Amino acid sequence: MTDLPLCSANLGEGRPRRPGLATRLALSPIFHKICSRIPGLSHIARAEGQALFDTVSGFVHSQALLALVELRILHRLAEGPASLASITRLADLEPERAVILLQAGAALKLLRRRGDLWHLTVRGGAFLTVPGLESMVRHHPVLYRDLADPVAFFRGETQPELASFWPYVFGAGGAADPGLAQRYSRLMADSQTLVAEDTLRLVDLSRVRHLMDVGGGTGAFLAAVGAAHSGPALTLFDLPAVVAGAEARFVEQGLTSRLSIHAGSFRDDPLPRGADAISLVRVLYDHSDTTVATLLRAVREALPPGGRVVISEPMSGGARPDRATDVYFAVYTLAMQTGRTRSGTEIAALLQQAGFGAIRQRPGFRRFVTSCVEAVKPF
Repeated sequence: MTDLPLCSANLGEGRPRRPGLATRLALSPIFHKICSRIPGLSHIARAEGQALFDTVSGFVHSQALLALVELRILHRLAEGPASLASITRLADLEPERAVILLQAGAALKLLRRRGDLWHLTVRGGAFLTVPGLESMVRHHPVLYRDLADPVAFFRGETQPELASFWPYVFGAGGAADPGLAQRYSRLMADSQTLVAEDTLRLVDLSRVRHLMDVGGGTGAFLAAVGAAHSGPALTLFDLPAVVAGAEARFVEQGLTSRLSIHAGSFRDDPLPRGADAISLVRVLYDHSDTTVATLLRAVREALPPGGRVVISEPMSGGARPDRATDVYFAVYTLAMQTGRTRSGTEIAALLQQAGFGAIRQRPGFRRFVTSCVEAVKPF
């Protein structure tokens, strides 16, 4: 049997297709040499070369960032400029190795050197203050270990460690360990501030009478809704071990009179009724299509005619792949082994199959934070 190129074999074609002209030129070393010498084209060649090397070296970038976080170098510089000697004492590093790490941090524009002192940059300060980023970086070694053999990972020949990090996705029994539930809730709550902010920019909830957040963790999204809109009653529905941490948040923000908490698993228990809007924030991409289809039908049953569902999570770019979601989140959810990162179009199709109408996709301002899809239960 004659071997065919992978692209043709995947498409089931009898004859291989030649790459397009631009791709054929890009495959030509002679063409690259010519471009590097022609004014107006040389900068394109340099930019493409830099972009390729950034892709190749991205793993080292992330590991250098992890070292800066774990050694608390960025935190020290947030207090003010520091000398190399001060940093080496803090981090317990040899000066020669410290300089290499600091130079890497400067190349990533997280810090800079002025004379004998190292300073935190605007980007470095943003990293420390943007909710969830530091927690995400500290959590990444789990994913790094899962990707140590990427070929085996993509062939499905490994047992990812990340799959056991989030056992809550398997239902009520999955989060029985209070320590694990607390770790999950803390990581989700850290990032939920940005998610809530962007969701409320994309979706108007000002006319909602009663909002129920399903899978809402310790209530970060509901608290943001309560602060933004004084009208809606608020209901939190999530696993017993998770919602236990929600009450203190609502007491602190003075929202207890508007709040009701229902402990349960949407995989095992019926959803409470009474809300005219239900939100699913970073829920669907944790679960399989079968589980999502069942959940969306349950949401439809719990809503009154005209009731609305709001889905908010990072979404694949679909036909136009997105660097953040189609690389980071798609691989992350693959390692979890329970869900996947879907495009807005795929989510819209699942909503339609569940009986919803008036479906609207709302691409996010920061796709790596979230995008939204809304739908309405027909009358």
